[in-house]
Amino acid sequence: MSVARMLTGDRPTGRLHLGHYVGSIANRVRLHQRYESFFIIADLHMLTTRNTREDIERVAGNAREMVTDVLAAGVDPARATFYLQSAIPEVGDLNTLLQNLVTVPRLERVPSLKDMARDSGKEEMPYGLLGYPVLQAADILCVKGQVVPVGRDNAAHVEVTREIARRFNNLYGPVFPIPELIQADTPSLVGTDGAAKMSKSRGNTILLSDDAATVRRKVMGMYTDPNRVRADVPGRVEGNPVFAYHDVFNPDRAQVEDLKERYRAGRVGDVEVKETLAVALNRFLDPIRERRARIEDDRGLVDQLIVEGTERTRREVRQTVTEVRRAMGLTSAYTQVRRRAERAGRAVAGSR
Repeated sequence: MSVARMLTGDRPTGRLHLGHYVGSIANRVRLHQRYESFFIIADLHMLTTRNTREDIERVAGNAREMVTDVLAAGVDPARATFYLQSAIPEVGDLNTLLQNLVTVPRLERVPSLKDMARDSGKEEMPYGLLGYPVLQAADILCVKGQVVPVGRDNAAHVEVTREIARRFNNLYGPVFPIPELIQADTPSLVGTDGAAKMSKSRGNTILLSDDAATVRRKVMGMYTDPNRVRADVPGRVEGNPVFAYHDVFNPDRAQVEDLKERYRAGRVGDVEVKETLAVALNRFLDPIRERRARIEDDRGLVDQLIVEGTERTRREVRQTVTEVRRAMGLTSAYTQVRRRAERAGRAVAGSR
């Protein structure tokens, strides 16, 4: 490979939000011009927590929305390969070959898995969810990804990938690059309810596709300092979601610092702080909305990108799996058996 490869993506569970943007999409936009970039639509990963027929029937539509969001955020379709994970069965083959290179206790130490199980209402850990990091390793290594931009939750998963790649190379030879983890400047974004990170399952999101009126409504309903009952009461800036959003999305630093100073002194109300944030967020989202409108007007573009990207990626993955099987000796094992069978068959035929 003459150009280093990047692998990143999302589960097709709905439209993307600001938490996705700060967690990984901003890095994808910044990095995809530098690397040969693969964007996975991780519907097999989705099955670990959402696997009803209704969930699966929504995959195609959600995949289109997800790709549209990524393109609208600024990814150039000419420099990105989007692919549907479940349409490449060889990824499952690689997952099977890699799963013996990591132990159950190691996977149980991945902190996000229990959170994922809890957030999806699982009382016990499904086998597939425990193996989530191994399947993610297969995703990264099947295209020989060298760079993986992820949010905080997936950082531990990528470390498992690095361990698996090293173990494979030590056992069977240097097949895989050791992927580099690139974390976001803002690891996570608190939801509009102030209770947890932004999450579709919690309904505390601001979507990249929300219109201006929806953004304003969500901002005006945001959690702030619960101890501040009037505008003239000094308020707390630290841990206040409204100011956390100002810090990330409001480029007018002087305005943000002025609001913080007055908030701490009890000289500005929550309404003004939120109104200012709504303006800043809509100014940030306007170019994304404009690009989304152009993409949606180009009928068939997103479907074509997914189909072409999936076919291209499957060719790459088949080659990788062939290399892996050859390095492990699995190919020669069957070849030996087949040749012995052929020789025995000729001997029998000759004796007649």
